Amino acid sequence: MIFYVLYLLGGYALLSWLGAAVCAGTVFLLLRRASFAAVLLALLAIPLIAIRTTPRAEMFTVLLFAAFLSLLWEHHQTGGARLWLLPVLMIAWVNLHLGFAAGLALLAAYAATEVIELFSVSHRQNAVLRLRRFWPLAVGTCVATLANPWGWGIYRALIRQERAMSDHSRAIAEWSAVPLNWFAVTQKISLRDTGGALYLLLAVSAVAVLAALARRRIGAAVLIAGAAFLTVRHVRFEALFAVVVVIIAGAVLSDAWQSCAEAIEQPAFSSVLRMAFAVVVLGLAGLRSADLITGRTYLRTTSMASFGTRLSWWFPERAATFIERENIPGQIFNEYNEGGFIAWRLGPKYRDYIDGRAIPFGSELFNRNNRLVQSPPDSPEWQRDADRYDISTIIVPIGRYDALQFFPVLRQFCSSETWRPVYLDEVSAVFVRRRPDTAQLLQRSEIDCAVAPLPAASTHAAKAAMFNDWANAAAVLLALGHADEAFSAISNGLAIFPDSAFAHFLRARMLMDRGDFRGAEKDSQTAAALEPNTASWATLADLYRRERRSIEAAQAWEHAADQSARPSGALLSLAYAWLEARRPQDALHAFDRAERSLSGGPETDYLANVAHGRATAWAMLGNLNRAISYEEQTVRLTPGRADDWMLLADLYGRQNRLADAQRARQQASRFAPTAEH
Repeated sequence: MIFYVLYLLGGYALLSWLGAAVCAGTVFLLLRRASFAAVLLALLAIPLIAIRTTPRAEMFTVLLFAAFLSLLWEHHQTGGARLWLLPVLMIAWVNLHLGFAAGLALLAAYAATEVIELFSVSHRQNAVLRLRRFWPLAVGTCVATLANPWGWGIYRALIRQERAMSDHSRAIAEWSAVPLNWFAVTQKISLRDTGGALYLLLAVSAVAVLAALARRRIGAAVLIAGAAFLTVRHVRFEALFAVVVVIIAGAVLSDAWQSCAEAIEQPAFSSVLRMAFAVVVLGLAGLRSADLITGRTYLRTTSMASFGTRLSWWFPERAATFIERENIPGQIFNEYNEGGFIAWRLGPKYRDYIDGRAIPFGSELFNRNNRLVQSPPDSPEWQRDADRYDISTIIVPIGRYDALQFFPVLRQFCSSETWRPVYLDEVSAVFVRRRPDTAQLLQRSEIDCAVAPLPAASTHAAKAAMFNDWANAAAVLLALGHADEAFSAISNGLAIFPDSAFAHFLRARMLMDRGDFRGAEKDSQTAAALEPNTASWATLADLYRRERRSIEAAQAWEHAADQSARPSGALLSLAYAWLEARRPQDALHAFDRAERSLSGGPETDYLANVAHGRATAWAMLGNLNRAISYEEQTVRLTPGRADDWMLLADLYGRQNRLADAQRARQQASRFAPTAEH
């Protein structure tokens, strides 16, 4: 309701300003009693806070978490904080976001910190006094959580959300783990870019934990370490972790600095060092701010945001306007990522098919959505869902990030008899189902994807907007099979902004398809240097594999796995790359890592591929018994793959188990694809 009122008053611009205000308000709360160290840490923490204070309900959890921790830590240090504010803030929090549970966790963590202080004779008396004042207000804060329209029912929502965490972890990147390896860390740390902010704060937190332990501040050490552990497990907690680092680690490091300065007994030297450090950090903040304002940060990396107070380029706003204007009958199908926008923009007339909430949609619908956007348009799956939900319209994002790669059947939809294209631009497409009540619409609005102009309307004066138009158009044109036009479009994009990792990545794929492996390698290496991620290194690995440079392909897959929060796919490819390089021991080690990397429960096809690879590796090593054992495991997991049965038959034959080999060949013939005449 808050967002909607602000939207009515000032549109997307006012929502953008709300995000900026909440980010600034959070930082203000962090610094209201801050030390010099906390101010410097806040400059490093701002990027993490800004990511989580975009216009979504979570922004209120970040702001109120900062308010809670600021009050509690002030009470811990002085015993005189205005704790009566906690219940008041909780009444707001419980009605704004389910993240109010983080406030309850803070109360418990604070109580534990004071209990730990009781074991220290020198701190015991003050800890008792602080606890006496704290506990009535803590109870009042817990009771305040019932001041919501659902009363106790709000906790049922928390339980349901917790049960949905496994689905969230598999489907949503922000619930994945932080890659922690030397390659990932060194690739992210940069003077100009903010992508390594989390790693910098993790390093600071480690130093702060050691400093707290050295000064016997066990509670502070536990709080910092606990926050670091949670954010390493789930990226989504990065802003809350940043809050903890600024307030608690800032206080600990400030005290440690003061002790060191007193020990040195050279206040002038301490002041000079402090000033020099401040100048360096402020210079770093200025450099990064300049890159944000000019758009370099957004265009260089894989970002769906841009600087300014407007709607981000990736939203299918023009397609939604078309659907609204044409008043298309029936319901719509949308893909997972844009579901929230569809509900906001086209509801309540059109209900979204799915959005980012695990509740009430669940994993089954999420999986079905994934299958549909990868299925041919005239398949039984599409027919079944279209009939079940009265779907007459499909709106899909086809921009260059988190969209086009999840809709690989764009060309098939453009030539479908059941679904006809009526709208196409460089970030979205609309298809309408042939049926009597859409006949007139199709007659006046049907388009030919092959000749639709892309970019649809590149009239922007700003270079960033022009670059986005050309980069997205290049990706869509390539998906439609217009390779020459796509190459021209990406060249136009690079002429505007030559430091885009994506533009070099896409051009590398085009050059590879043309057989220009030297040019493709140069662009791939440039993309990996500008933005080291799984996709750029995977492209390099594919290039090396095509050139039969097996060792380099394996090394590239190793880097791809190091960069990924979900490295299972890259690790499986790494293992098979080692097989191609005829290094079975390295392959077996990689298969072990691949199996351990599965975080969402067993996946039959994946485990079958692991078993098949292990069988191949053991066969290379001459251990036929283990090879047969793993290949038998493979056919148990996926009995319908003819190649697996043929390998098993070959292994049986090498052991002179001729009857078993014959049976395996018979199974292979059952599942072999039938030739078409």
